[in-house]
Amino acid sequence: MASAPRWGEVGKESEVSGRPFLQIPGPTNVPERVLRAMDRAVPDHRGPEMPAVTGEIVSRLRGVFGTHAAEIVMYPGSGTAAWEASLTNTLSPGDRVLAFNIGHFSHLYAECARRLGMVVDELESEWGSGPRLAALEDTLRGDREQAIRAVLVVHNETSTGVTSRVGPIRHVLDNVGHPALLLVDAVSSLASIEFQFDAWAVDVALTAPQKGLMLPPGMGILAVSERALAASQRATAPRYFLDWQPVIEQLHRGYFPYTPATLLLFGLREALRILDEEGLSAVYARHARLAEAVRAAVGQWNLQILCRDPAEYSNTVTTIVVPVDADSDEVLRIADERFRLSLGVGLGKSKGRAFRIGHLGSLNELEVLATIAGVELSLHGAGIPIRLGAGVAAAERLFAEPAPTAVRAMAS
Repeated sequence: MASAPRWGEVGKESEVSGRPFLQIPGPTNVPERVLRAMDRAVPDHRGPEMPAVTGEIVSRLRGVFGTHAAEIVMYPGSGTAAWEASLTNTLSPGDRVLAFNIGHFSHLYAECARRLGMVVDELESEWGSGPRLAALEDTLRGDREQAIRAVLVVHNETSTGVTSRVGPIRHVLDNVGHPALLLVDAVSSLASIEFQFDAWAVDVALTAPQKGLMLPPGMGILAVSERALAASQRATAPRYFLDWQPVIEQLHRGYFPYTPATLLLFGLREALRILDEEGLSAVYARHARLAEAVRAAVGQWNLQILCRDPAEYSNTVTTIVVPVDADSDEVLRIADERFRLSLGVGLGKSKGRAFRIGHLGSLNELEVLATIAGVELSLHGAGIPIRLGAGVAAAERLFAEPAPTAVRAMAS
């Protein structure tokens, strides 16, 4: 009798049945409604239907960003392009920039500024911790000439599962009386974790559509304050395609100064309609509930969540540390080859030490339960001692209770 295949052999000669589970923290699953909205003939991007499409998108995006009047800017590109746009439109080579380094992507945002010729100081935190507000205050108070032109923040650090509290960061800036611009990466938080552009006096917020906005990758999206617009008049960083002034001018008429990602625009309009139908408060509450279930499962596995402070737990991604004698990449390999379950790899310092479960976008309770079951089997297959079913049972107990109507509070 032939022996049973080893872990990882399934899928080499035959396709694993069932749909793939995309549980990385982005790109996320694209709803059928969004796919159908994009499944259409390519339109004339200068044709008469575009102003209504772009006008609706801009209006609905303002609601998601939490702003009444900020200018919306959209580029074909990615979140990295949005990083660059936030910097080149507001700063000049040689400008001093202060950045929080709390993980892989916050460091890369700082590195983007450095490559563009800015002088960047990074306030480092141990991975798994959020921004150090005391260090921010000390640095700003020490900047007597107010040479720091901008503070860079990643709202939700996708590599560590830490959510930064932007409101207190703005509070420090105001208390010190420092005029630095507040530039915020909201790539893995927008439309999943509450964001308040106006209330937090953010100057530039940036995102990409492949996370909470439930689209394929391919766009960079920004919200821009009046202060940031004024700064752009003084900024001398070279820019052409990413110059947001012509984009803003054209968007006021419903068009773009370049060929936009037209089919993504139709998908984005539909995704924003879906969010509005559910209601943003319900969207945030759903993400909080799904995240709590994942964390409950991790507790039953006796594994460590990389984020140390429960007040900073991310509602879109949980980063899980494996035992010192285990390899997180082996867990991911088994999950992918045995179950078609895609989990996030450990990035930077956590490579091989941790893996990430994405729980954002178009996602419900049953899908989270299936994900937890797949992770349990993958952990077991990698030789990490857990009790099968314990995590699923913990999540089920949470889901058996009525869904709360309020969002889990975060200090703002």
